[in-house]
Amino acid sequence: MRVPALLLILTTALAGGCAGPPAPAVPEAQNAKQSPEETVNLNAAGEFSDDDTAAIAFDRKLAPRGSQASVTVESSGGQTRTSLVVEGLLPDRRYGAHLHVNPCGPKPDASGPHYQHHPGQIDAKSEVWLDFTTDAEGAGRSSARQDWTLERSKLPGSLVIHAKPTTTSGPQAGQAGDRVACLTLK
Repeated sequence: MRVPALLLILTTALAGGCAGPPAPAVPEAQNAKQSPEETVNLNAAGEFSDDDTAAIAFDRKLAPRGSQASVTVESSGGQTRTSLVVEGLLPDRRYGAHLHVNPCGPKPDASGPHYQHHPGQIDAKSEVWLDFTTDAEGAGRSSARQDWTLERSKLPGSLVIHAKPTTTSGPQAGQAGDRVACLTLK
């Protein structure tokens, strides 16, 4: 019986050792600071389905059954590198693709707006634009490199493939048409 009493004394002493109210609970992801040497890796892959929000198709005309994609994001050393590979999309066609702030959901807009490293800055330096053109078999690839690292407290949640290539300037900058398909990043 002495062990439980000792544990009770230690627990009480440790819990009440500091004056004032306890610190508010902060989710671990928000509390985590990324060191310059740390690497953040995100990825997603899958065949686009009609109901699995990890890899979902919103437009079967532009993302036919059997179409699939994979994306990898690696952020370290002051840079973020993102690579996208797609298969089974429409042949010889241009698509837009961007990282978005939220995971995919059952509705196209569930993934939220484009991820922006510099909030309010709509360009390829702040956002991750991965436009691609498919070949005769419907396969394509794209990559992007940014001169910034991802913050663990503000990670992108998905990659969205859009119906059109990204408009790069003017009042429509950053727009790329309807959302065709989505992959949730992990």
